[in-house]
Amino acid sequence: MSDSLTEYPFDLRPAPEAVAHQQRIAVDRPLTRVAMQYGDEAWAIHRYGVAQQVLTDPRFVRGPFARRERTVPAAFEFPEFLLDTLQFADGDEHKKLRRLVQVAISPRRVQALRERTAEIANELIDDMIAKGDTANLAEDYATPLPIRVLSEFIGVPVEDQPKFILWATTVLSLDTPEDEVLATGMELYSYLLDLIAARREDPREDLLSSLANARDKDDTLTDAEIMPIAMILLVAGFDNTAGFLAAGVSALLRNGDQRERLLEDLDGRIAPAVEEILRHAMFEVGSPMAGGMGTVAMVATEDVDLDGVLVKAGEAVYVDPASVNHDPAAFKDSQIFDILREDSPQMMLSYGIHSCLGAPLARMEMQVGIAELFRRLPTLRLNGEIVRNMHVLTIPVTDLPVAW
Repeated sequence: MSDSLTEYPFDLRPAPEAVAHQQRIAVDRPLTRVAMQYGDEAWAIHRYGVAQQVLTDPRFVRGPFARRERTVPAAFEFPEFLLDTLQFADGDEHKKLRRLVQVAISPRRVQALRERTAEIANELIDDMIAKGDTANLAEDYATPLPIRVLSEFIGVPVEDQPKFILWATTVLSLDTPEDEVLATGMELYSYLLDLIAARREDPREDLLSSLANARDKDDTLTDAEIMPIAMILLVAGFDNTAGFLAAGVSALLRNGDQRERLLEDLDGRIAPAVEEILRHAMFEVGSPMAGGMGTVAMVATEDVDLDGVLVKAGEAVYVDPASVNHDPAAFKDSQIFDILREDSPQMMLSYGIHSCLGAPLARMEMQVGIAELFRRLPTLRLNGEIVRNMHVLTIPVTDLPVAW
């Protein structure tokens, strides 16, 4: 039974206290029934094992949201265009789209981008050094790095890359007037349609060319199917990676012992360090944290028992990554930030068939971005407080003052 020690959701509190609170909740119960601001009530999942079960169980679907039969339970009004993206598809349709995109984002193609990503990272670091010994890391490095990498990967011309910050910020805004969001979304839609047509005429080694050419094979993609994939990769892809990159650098700068462990073997330790950064996400930036955020909800198609709690047909559930990634039953000493932690299957990038399509690319960008930054600037230090834009769905980092 919950009490004041396991209250959920909970308001802002210091990060260590928030983690301890999440741990107590996971021990107390597997799920909590939460009244959402939009879309009625939903069950929040706190235990790692239950999250695994839901994210791999076909009895939990998102089709009712995609068909506009019900509103997505959330603390904000969910952006309309996201309802048409791959993450809201179910069953065979989801499998078809996912299989084709995974071919385009293959490990071989992502690995081929590693060297180019390092080149871009060092160009950005050169620019920062040329301007002096201080910088806003969010603006000068963490944001432009994934934008440039993702744009080249997808096939967006270099001269058009700056537009995507404005487009992404507007369509994911939580308080921009609806007509302005609609106009921006249409502008982006038209831009991508023209780009897809151009890639059909003149295919290149990029994602849009791969998706466009898939029309001529057994598993075909229409323009209507390609567009949501390109939209979500472009709009949400760079923003989340930029946020994780900034939060990761901040976490390492606030935990000097972990930064020193990383510097002892940058290339050998960067992969587990990134997994640990993702596991903690915003908790290590040192800012007060609240409890209640989560992944996009799913709907039970029949009654399902989840670790002793009955979720009835039609009820919605969502995973709270902060809770499951600190579940003491799944992670030993889960409150500790340890870049050498072994076997850390964190769920920040989701799990199972709904795991993040861009996860291999995001991981590579974080590994290269953080490693190159500390290789070139080993004396990097914080020079102010991190600032996030709370008016945008992805809560992007806008300021991360650093010096060296």
